[in-house]
Amino acid sequence: MGEIVLEIDGVRAPVTARNFLRYVDAGRYGGGAFHRTVTTAPDNQPGKAVKIDVIQGAGGPGKDLAPITLERTRDTGLSHVDGAVSMARDGPDTATSDFFVCVGAQPELDHGGRRNPDGQGFAVFGRVVAGMDVVRRIHASPAKGQSLAPPVAILEVVRLPP
Repeated sequence: MGEIVLEIDGVRAPVTARNFLRYVDAGRYGGGAFHRTVTTAPDNQPGKAVKIDVIQGAGGPGKDLAPITLERTRDTGLSHVDGAVSMARDGPDTATSDFFVCVGAQPELDHGGRRNPDGQGFAVFGRVVAGMDVVRRIHASPAKGQSLAPPVAILEVVRLPP
């Protein structure tokens, strides 16, 4: 659907940034997809008291690397602002390759936020610096529930010179 450029914050979120870049350097996101869109309009979050707007992507085929330690936003000073890139997870210390991009500010995803019952939030490790229009198009793409139908392919992910 277009190009998205991320700036990764290896200073404030070193564990999470290093994890994401291991997948990038191994070519594991090429062949992956944005597979999930979570929206408030229309609301596709039945049963959730705290609503959010994000798109979620994952790497291509292959076994995930070991889960990483959760870098809480209270410790990194980062937050889930519009365009923030963060790691998806189930419980603390379970994040592997899935990541998401915030569409609008999502403070309930920060440490102490109410979206995740454990209150630990999610680990922000970067931000979109170009391509939020692409993020918003993916967010508005057809979905069955929260599953993009069809998923939006990630063709290639590469590091750019600083």
